[in-house]
Amino acid sequence: MNWISNYVRPKINSIFSRRETPDNLWSKCDSCGTMLFHRELDNALNVCPNCDHHMHIAPRARFEKLFDGGLFTEVEVEKPIADPLNFRDQKKYPDRMKAAQKNTGEPEAMLVVEGEIMRTPIVAAGQNFKFMGGSMGMYVGNAIIAGAKRAIERKCPFVIFTAAGGARMQEGILSLMQMPRTTVAVDMVKEAGLPYIVVLTHPTTGGVTASYAMLGDVHIAEPNALIGFAGARVIEQTIREKLPEGFQRAEYLLDHGMIDRVVHRKDIRDELVTICRMLMRQSPAIKGDLPKPGQEKTPEAKDAKG
Repeated sequence: MNWISNYVRPKINSIFSRRETPDNLWSKCDSCGTMLFHRELDNALNVCPNCDHHMHIAPRARFEKLFDGGLFTEVEVEKPIADPLNFRDQKKYPDRMKAAQKNTGEPEAMLVVEGEIMRTPIVAAGQNFKFMGGSMGMYVGNAIIAGAKRAIERKCPFVIFTAAGGARMQEGILSLMQMPRTTVAVDMVKEAGLPYIVVLTHPTTGGVTASYAMLGDVHIAEPNALIGFAGARVIEQTIREKLPEGFQRAEYLLDHGMIDRVVHRKDIRDELVTICRMLMRQSPAIKGDLPKPGQEKTPEAKDAKG
């Protein structure tokens, strides 16, 4: 019996055992709990096809769907001092940074790029909530300044996608100083006569909301995004009143004049192009005239045809 249990059965199991399914092939919707195949979710821009819940999407993945042909160029951002306060709580700050970099594959919480959307030049910045809650540190401040300067150089709109829990406590007062720094950067864009457009995604809270997230010429929000400064529980304890249903959600802010539009993720590309070209006093974009990737006509080819 031992020979059968210890040798024969394991041998048979090894022959007929099923292959293990990778864990990253399926994702669970945070709202309705539906299991979604990764390709289906990617094609839907990380929006649940069942309940239309807008799930987290990384800036790089968003920009690949946003820009023409998925092509964009990263804007160089000055790197700040790694650990200016030698901060340590349960972990050292550098250790938390390494863990976040490994988890997201990005060096920091914000990505700044430039490219074209329907042949409209745009500089865009996006926060990654999975990188330490998208917290605003010195790098984020440098990123917004770099994006603003690049937009002014190219004379094109500056679009920012916000997603953050607020300032980064590991950088203390240096993190809070990014609020006035980014405000100055936004003023630079506006003084140059260029549009500054903010797309508020879930969640956008804390010092981010109190600075560059609410300084746009136009504010767009994704459906049901949480947008506010202090948390609802803190507000209720302070004013000692029950808050209305849907408080601090995108639709509530739209009804009370805090934002301009609530736009589905699949429609943001068209919305941005329309707004940018309108504010830049350009003619509407012509849809459907873009060449297929790899089939762009070179100047030599155009001259030969002409």
